[in-house]
Amino acid sequence: MHPATRSFALVLGGGNALGAYQAGVYQALDEARQRPDWIAGTSVGAVNGAVIAGNAEDVRVARLRDLWQPSAISDGLDWPSGGETLRRTAAVAATMIAGRPGLFAPVGPLGSWWRPDPLAAAPGLFDQAAMSDTLARLVDPDRLNGGTPRYTACAVDLTTGEDRFFDSTEGRVAIAHIRASAALMPTFPPVDVDGRLLVDGGVSANVPLDAVLRSPGDGPRFCLAVDLMPVRGGRPHGLGEAAGRAQDLMFAVQTRRAIDHWRHVYAHDPAYAGRSVTLARLAYRDQEREVAGKAMDFSPETIRQRWDAGRRDAAALLDRLAAGALPIGAPGLTVVGNEDQPSD
Repeated sequence: MHPATRSFALVLGGGNALGAYQAGVYQALDEARQRPDWIAGTSVGAVNGAVIAGNAEDVRVARLRDLWQPSAISDGLDWPSGGETLRRTAAVAATMIAGRPGLFAPVGPLGSWWRPDPLAAAPGLFDQAAMSDTLARLVDPDRLNGGTPRYTACAVDLTTGEDRFFDSTEGRVAIAHIRASAALMPTFPPVDVDGRLLVDGGVSANVPLDAVLRSPGDGPRFCLAVDLMPVRGGRPHGLGEAAGRAQDLMFAVQTRRAIDHWRHVYAHDPAYAGRSVTLARLAYRDQEREVAGKAMDFSPETIRQRWDAGRRDAAALLDRLAAGALPIGAPGLTVVGNEDQPSD
């Protein structure tokens, strides 16, 4: 990290299967020996963050590979554009029918669609019970709550709409808190935590910047926010692309508004006078091959492509950081974006 930086926060947004991009980002950080001292996450970002924070430094990337199971190499096929679309669409359909082993499965044996009111007993299409077993296998709870890196999972109270932050410095973070952060209704049912029903933090803030920016610390901080939903995109062609673009905007615009809010706070609130945070927003923008329902494409080849994209983008950002091209230590909140275009 830049010598002027005293702390490094990694903020991971939601996006289900798109989260493989974040795993690639972390691999690049690990290879450069740039390890965060605070990780905050929503949804799949909370899951990835828990796997990182809940393991020793030398096994974190291996645990992420265990979670994501990308193909080791390319499938070797030079898919034409139509063939690649067909492959990805088939993968989405397979997940909708059978779920994702180790994470979620259709409600009831063979699903529950034959019932007169199939969702009466469970307000979700999939059961996330398998996620508990996977997290128990991949995450050491004592290390997760051990202090370094600090870990924060973000969820929303279903009945009140309030944000809920589960922070390892304020109390013990449990698997239920991580599951709650990833419970996006109606795909997944809410999670009962201490008598309160909680859902995916992405309905409020898909990239939980509030958790980190409200506590800037005493010295210069570098904050890397990994957003799986690009706010910029081309004109959609067809219903599928329109649906995908609408999903991107519903989540990505949250992040842009949050950044605008915190820019104002750092500029005008006396409580933040003298604070210095450089926020680098790394967005998964290379989505030309993605299809409608992309967040349900867990196919090994697609996972590998997303992982590689994250690793490549993060390495480019780290090169800029090493070259002194990022403004570290400037007063207030400084926001930068991916190298190929200005911040969204």
